[in-house]
Amino acid sequence: MFVIKVFIITTLSFLIAMLWVPFLAKFLRKHNLGKQIRDAAQTPIYSELHKAKLGTPTMGGVLVWVTVAFLAFLFYFLDRFAGWEWAKFLNFLTRPQTFLPLGALIASALVGLADDYLNIKKIGGNGGGLRVRHRLLIYTFIAIVGALWFYFKLDWDVFRVPFLGDFNVGIWYIPIFIFIIVATAFSVNETDGLDGLAGGTLMTAFGAYGAIAFAQGKIELAAFCGAIIGALLAFLWFNIYPAKFFMGDTGAMSLGVVLGIIAMLTNTALFLPVICGVFVLESVSVIIQTVSKKIWGRKVFLSAPIHHHLEAKGWLESNIVMRFWVISGVLAVIGVILVLVDRSM
Repeated sequence: MFVIKVFIITTLSFLIAMLWVPFLAKFLRKHNLGKQIRDAAQTPIYSELHKAKLGTPTMGGVLVWVTVAFLAFLFYFLDRFAGWEWAKFLNFLTRPQTFLPLGALIASALVGLADDYLNIKKIGGNGGGLRVRHRLLIYTFIAIVGALWFYFKLDWDVFRVPFLGDFNVGIWYIPIFIFIIVATAFSVNETDGLDGLAGGTLMTAFGAYGAIAFAQGKIELAAFCGAIIGALLAFLWFNIYPAKFFMGDTGAMSLGVVLGIIAMLTNTALFLPVICGVFVLESVSVIIQTVSKKIWGRKVFLSAPIHHHLEAKGWLESNIVMRFWVISGVLAVIGVILVLVDRSM
């Protein structure tokens, strides 16, 4: 019965998102909430490659987190106040498993929404929006709140090292938690740069963690992952090349934060680099590029992250995206296998 619950939530999330996405798209176009391209003087290659995307509506990530929040609160309140059995069955909002990821999803999505708006209106540094250091500070603040929730509210300080076992790390759990959340959020944000790239790779990552949560008996968390997957599927319907709208920070920031939190909830954080290998590759390419420019004054890649480098090398955007999807799917499966093998030992 539990697997039916997960599939129903996933399907409902997809259908609900598909129902209201036309209204969202119309709203974004009506209010001219379109993407701004970075200054060509600062990023000449990127700006040339993406000049055709100027004005395409952004903030499309609203579709994902609003749909998930709606479903979560709908079944929670129907269960609590109506007392219907089917609502009780479909309710996936619980304190031990989904309160924190849902709260983090909404909080970080609202911050990302503000960042998207500043970017559209060209308010702030680098032609609009939050600077990288400001984003990292916000990620860190959200991660601190999550770490304190885990450590004090859930009384959790156990960290699993693959194939070695669980270790009580005490107060060190807090900085470990913060690093994982910030690193994951940063990596996902860097991946959001081509039509369908972030949406597809996030879908496989949440699919992997939904399977892991289910295997661990965390059914509500698995259903939460299912809700995200369903909404991401609807988002991808309109985001694949050529995209009708983009995810924006309101989607990438929030989903990156939540992905890290789910990794901590399932105590599989050290498997993240495998399951989310594409995100790791993207962020490492940015770090390499930044360090090389700062220290040696030259670039390693034509443009960073690496998907822009491949674009500059002449790869078609759709080819890059689909190949990254394939890599992401394979790595997600390998990651799930490793988690299950680790738990069986």
